[in-house]
Amino acid sequence: MIFVFLLLFSNGIQAQTVQPQLNQVELIKQFIGSWKGEISKDTIVTSEIKSFGTGGIEGYQTTLLKDKIISEETNVWGYDKKRDKYLCARIWKTNPEVSLMEFRFTSENTCERIPFGCLSSSEPNASKAIYEFKSKDLIVKTDIINDKVTKTFTFTRVK
Repeated sequence: MIFVFLLLFSNGIQAQTVQPQLNQVELIKQFIGSWKGEISKDTIVTSEIKSFGTGGIEGYQTTLLKDKIISEETNVWGYDKKRDKYLCARIWKTNPEVSLMEFRFTSENTCERIPFGCLSSSEPNASKAIYEFKSKDLIVKTDIINDKVTKTFTFTRVK
């Protein structure tokens, strides 16, 4: 009886495949470069993201309102092999409090960013951002709070 069961259902068992694991270290490199995005009327965000060491990246970002800098921040990302995710520390020039986030590619062109305080789904105001690489020169960033889209921005690579 066991032999007949195995014979009848072996095709279904063999057809199951394991999803290939995404190479987070290679995929994060898509962020490297200079980016610019308009986040509201007269408000522009610029980012300069570079390689750091053998797998990390560092970034410097400014927010300009009518060509005047209103915010500056520095970010450092490092790969956490145990979690298979990137961890990011962000600090603003005017505020020494550090913000910690987790970055993880969920597909070849989609990266999810979750603040450490929101890693548990039970957190109030759980937030995340989704970065979708539409091309090597175009990113669409979607901010989500409590499963509702709150903002969408487009960033283009500056050459």
